[in-house]
Amino acid sequence: MTEPLLAVRGVKSFYGPVMALKGVDLEVHEGEIVTLIGANGAGKSTLMMTIFGDPRAREGCIEYRGRDITRLPTHEIARQRIAQAPEGRRIFPRMTVRENLLMGAGIDGGMHFEEDLARICVLFPMLAKRLDQRGGTLSGGEQQMLSIGRALMSRPRLLLLDEPSLGLAPMIVKQIFAVIRELNRAGVTIFLVEQNAFHALKLANRAYVMVSGSITMTGTGQELLAKPEVRAAYLEGGRH
Repeated sequence: MTEPLLAVRGVKSFYGPVMALKGVDLEVHEGEIVTLIGANGAGKSTLMMTIFGDPRAREGCIEYRGRDITRLPTHEIARQRIAQAPEGRRIFPRMTVRENLLMGAGIDGGMHFEEDLARICVLFPMLAKRLDQRGGTLSGGEQQMLSIGRALMSRPRLLLLDEPSLGLAPMIVKQIFAVIRELNRAGVTIFLVEQNAFHALKLANRAYVMVSGSITMTGTGQELLAKPEVRAAYLEGGRH
């Protein structure tokens, strides 16, 4: 197999004295959708944030395109064409949709802003109608679209998505997952953290299960969907 686009090797990170990640190993290869599932508090979002340098990995290393990025400042990591749509969306509520998207385009000084704005409006037609509306007045689904759109404005090669379906109505969840599939077909590699295991595993080329800060299982999305222990822990009653 070719060298991974993203490689996490033996990563441990802490919140104060508490070890949140206990030697995590995983890989994301160019062109894949890789999903990480696990219960609340398993450490999934901590891993996403550790990849971006906050908190900093205390042990192990994180490599992107063969380069060790473990110690890079967050803004330098973003310049490597890695983007994140974080858990909780974290849009700027007082800024308009257009201004939020402009913040995402800041990596290259907004050089391709109008071109990329047009692309986001095609991807998320609802946002096209709300460009001059404040982010805080959008619905939850629209805010999630804006969070993903803002990440895409930096033209990422690797997109980290943290709980994109959290708190959204089933119809909006289907729209979000359809967009993720479309982005991947267009060449964006995606690392997806998601509690909605059924949708996430259906979408994934490969997947990992995290329990209490450790990877406990890996396989293709279909292999994990078929495992009784995965179904019992994450899928019962979870089909939306």
